[in-house]
Amino acid sequence: MHFPILRTPFIVQSEIISLLKPNQIVTVSFCSRIVNRLLKGHYQRMKPMEWKLVMADTDSLPHVSIETEYKSKDDKTMIVIAAEDFSELNKSTPIPNKGYATTFATEYPVIYFKDRVMAVQWVVVYVTDLFNLDVYELAIDTNGFWAIDWLNNRQGKMLVRFAWYGNEALDYVLRNARASEYYTLSGNVSDNYRFDGILGPANYLSISSNGHWVTLDNLINFDFASIYVRRCRLSVPDLYAFIGHWLSGGSPRLTFLSLVFENQLDFEQLDLEHFEDELEVVERDVVGEFRLSDGENIQFDEGYSIQRSDGVKAVIEFGEVAFVLMVCIGENVYDRDNYLKRNSDQQFVLHQNV
Repeated sequence: MHFPILRTPFIVQSEIISLLKPNQIVTVSFCSRIVNRLLKGHYQRMKPMEWKLVMADTDSLPHVSIETEYKSKDDKTMIVIAAEDFSELNKSTPIPNKGYATTFATEYPVIYFKDRVMAVQWVVVYVTDLFNLDVYELAIDTNGFWAIDWLNNRQGKMLVRFAWYGNEALDYVLRNARASEYYTLSGNVSDNYRFDGILGPANYLSISSNGHWVTLDNLINFDFASIYVRRCRLSVPDLYAFIGHWLSGGSPRLTFLSLVFENQLDFEQLDLEHFEDELEVVERDVVGEFRLSDGENIQFDEGYSIQRSDGVKAVIEFGEVAFVLMVCIGENVYDRDNYLKRNSDQQFVLHQNV
């Protein structure tokens, strides 16, 4: 039985729309031009500010998804529309004269064009126009690096998050992708790749798979509050140099640095007395724990507290496979309850004063 939503009062229409999930709204919007205009008008008046629109163009499935604030974990992120080229379309499905086809066999519509890029662009324009939202996050691999310039030219608002999963074109990505909060870089790059540019400013950088290309100069020039690098190839002298850089006032926005080494570092010959004098250690055997970018919690009980001339303190923890620097700002570094909260932005907690 059909429900005559177009014949209901405005207040009733708004209430019905508010009960629908984003993927349901997109599907309903294809019913007719009148319904499409109704939905657009609703979101022009009541922009869903808590929703985050994600554009993805990767090998798996190009799509647009929306993150919501729903309490159900399963509902937090959902695909609302996908894009494919004609080669993925069932041969029995006719292609209309308008040049693209639409299927509704899943929980969201799938749009088919003769060209994959055209299909992705179409679904992004459709959803941003429908919900009156800019793209919040761009997630791409080598199939989608075209989207960096396309989005930069299309929307005035900078991306908040950027995620890269490609194996090539990293240099182009680092020099052209811009995000205000998060950069996540995955994938493989050649052993001889080097980057000589500036990255940031933003809050969070995660190089989660192959960070062998990160040099001391890169680390000094990265402008982020939190930095994670896996499979890092920095040496013990590099670590000394970076700590000295921080002690002299460098990287002033940095609050958390986590390096996981590709190969074990040799700290056996480390002269602890010389180490403590050179780095101006003010306390040793500091106890606490920190959270890696994958959510794993690491405990430490041999941290060193160091202090800059302006009074700002940090704790460093290091071993053969990892190095962590944690800047102590405010009292929240001792707040274990906040640290343990789901989605807490507190990345480490100390069990004693430093």
